[in-house]
Amino acid sequence: MANLITLSRFPLLILILILLFYAGPTGQLACTFLILILILLDTVDGMVARRRRETSLLGSALDIAADRAVELVLWVSFASLGLIPLLIPLVVIIRGTLTDSIRAVASSHGVRAFDMSRAAWARFLVASPAMRTSYGVAKAVAFCTLALWLGLQNLGLETPAVAVIRFIALASSWVAVFLCVARGVPVLVEAPAFFRQYSSTPRQE
Repeated sequence: MANLITLSRFPLLILILILLFYAGPTGQLACTFLILILILLDTVDGMVARRRRETSLLGSALDIAADRAVELVLWVSFASLGLIPLLIPLVVIIRGTLTDSIRAVASSHGVRAFDMSRAAWARFLVASPAMRTSYGVAKAVAFCTLALWLGLQNLGLETPAVAVIRFIALASSWVAVFLCVARGVPVLVEAPAFFRQYSSTPRQE
């Protein structure tokens, strides 16, 4: 069940893309709420997995894949729409490529992504509820307000309220990028020790 919830995020993401690019202001405004649902589903699948005891290596991999797809596609889309600098998706893509490559090696040895961090500071940045929640909230605010700003902008509205929404959208986008990089640092720092530990250990088939 948890994995099905995770997989359901992909068709919803496609619907959001269609609305953002082709549905006009009304569809873009609707994306504000659809994006919120898309992000909340990440919390729901985790709750279901824990309640039904469906946590697994596959579930962890699917969850990360869905999170990464949602994150990258939305950042690239909003950059393509001219709402954010291209630097934002580039930073996120480079960070994700590096950390996901390392985590793929960990997965081949039966180690789940969030179990890689050993040091207390690394566990805090990567897996603590405070950091995961902060990062999730920053992305949710950024994506939702970017969609809202896009819709209002295409309606031709230029009011102080729209200016505030624009500021919130851009500020939260940069906060999200900062947290994205911060949460990737422990993976890169601890990777050499992990590779030394498992360099002579056969992979789990």
